[in-house]
Amino acid sequence: MGLIEDLRAEHVVIERTLGALRTYVEARLGGRGDPADAGAFLAFFRLWAGRYHHAREEDTLFPVLLAHLPIRPDSGPVRSLVDQHAAMARTLEEMAPLLAGSGGQGARLLDLSTRYRRDLLAHIDAENSVLLPEAEARLRGAGVPALTGRAADAEESVARDGADRLVALYPPSEDPGAIRGEGCVICPSYGISCEGLEREWWSEEEWDDFRERAG
Repeated sequence: MGLIEDLRAEHVVIERTLGALRTYVEARLGGRGDPADAGAFLAFFRLWAGRYHHAREEDTLFPVLLAHLPIRPDSGPVRSLVDQHAAMARTLEEMAPLLAGSGGQGARLLDLSTRYRRDLLAHIDAENSVLLPEAEARLRGAGVPALTGRAADAEESVARDGADRLVALYPPSEDPGAIRGEGCVICPSYGISCEGLEREWWSEEEWDDFRERAG
């Protein structure tokens, strides 16, 4: 599944750049770091993580899942992940004017950058541990050929290259307060707009098999 493998690899790049963003915000709060680098961080998360990576999920992977699997379009995993994309984009735009600013709003910048980073990490964990493996196995079982997403355009490619420079300038740092994990429980939508793997993904045949094995 070409696209699914690509999405996994892209998550690694996004995680690394999130770590660099944490280092950069700490530097800015300490009066260090180049304010001009804020634009490169915003370009990466807006253009490459958002317009490229998230859009390929929404435009290619999610429609195929809805077409071939018993997934509800108005709630459940697809709707929840799309809503998370939108919520994180709003946080990013709220953070944007503060990232290159100086003085007065450091606490707000720290709060927003922490929220954005932790929400995106939880989102990635949920996709890596549930969405992508389930999509890969179930689409293969449904006879769906490997998916191919569009290539990055020129702006998106420049934003991706810029991330390598940022990671070199601001070595990624770990967030000890971030909650990482696997499974549906790590997803912020679990129990709210999505009921989890069994209720959202399983077919009637899987439920029948489960009931038979459970006696």
